Amino acid sequence: MKDYKSTLYVAAGACSYGLLATIVKYANNLGIHTSLLTFLQFMFGFLFLLVFNLLTTQSTVEKRPVKFAAKFKLMAWGTSLGLTTTLYYLAIQYIPVSVGIILLMQSIWISLVAEALLLKKFPSLGKIVGVLIVLLGTALASNLFKNDNNFDYRGIVLGFGAGISYALAIYASSSIEKQLPSPVRSKYLVLGGLLLIVAFWNIDIIRHMQIHALAWGLLIAIFGTILPPLLFTKGIPKTGIAMGNIISSLEIPISTLSAMLILQEFVSGSQWLGILLILMAVVIINAGKPH
Repeated sequence: MKDYKSTLYVAAGACSYGLLATIVKYANNLGIHTSLLTFLQFMFGFLFLLVFNLLTTQSTVEKRPVKFAAKFKLMAWGTSLGLTTTLYYLAIQYIPVSVGIILLMQSIWISLVAEALLLKKFPSLGKIVGVLIVLLGTALASNLFKNDNNFDYRGIVLGFGAGISYALAIYASSSIEKQLPSPVRSKYLVLGGLLLIVAFWNIDIIRHMQIHALAWGLLIAIFGTILPPLLFTKGIPKTGIAMGNIISSLEIPISTLSAMLILQEFVSGSQWLGILLILMAVVIINAGKPH
């Protein structure tokens, strides 16, 4: 019998991520700068995980110290979380959220290419077909075929960069130091992301500091830094990367729907068709992988 709880964990993490960009863009429209939102998201997330781990450790009879090498490795890979968030939030300043999520989920085929290069194994025909369907779905979902398409190229580049980084983040959540408890892994992954964000934004964080931004920072921390890492690191090792990728694709329709309902973004029928094709391609690409 399959572990349905692990499936629900990954699904909940994907839905949580799906709401994130809409909340961030809504806060941006209220005048809260991206640098501050990004910093608060990871700061609140790290503080929560720090306290959570302290309470968990105190209730555990046997305490197992985490080696420095493991901490460093998790923090190094955790920079991919911070980079993904930064690039993604910057991208949606120039393009609609419904397009940004499509670019972010290019991690679907980027992960496949990286896997092929690392394992020196040529992908199967089914996976190649899946990649082609992803590309076709992306073209439809981003309105590439429309003559009146006037997307800012900066958003396209940043969104695609977020997709590359997201592929690394998924790998980190599923494969790095798997022997450690999920909350411990999440804490150091998020800390790595926080350090990258501080290094990237630096003085801008202080320059744009606002008291009323704290509530928004806490909200996106819950949906973006607290719940997803905990849910993914708990669920993906049991579902496997293949099934994890399939379930995580729920992020696409959730993000698109939330942008429609909250930001009043228009999503055409052809865009929904593109999203459907991408979801189908995710299943095709991961069908032959071990679960």
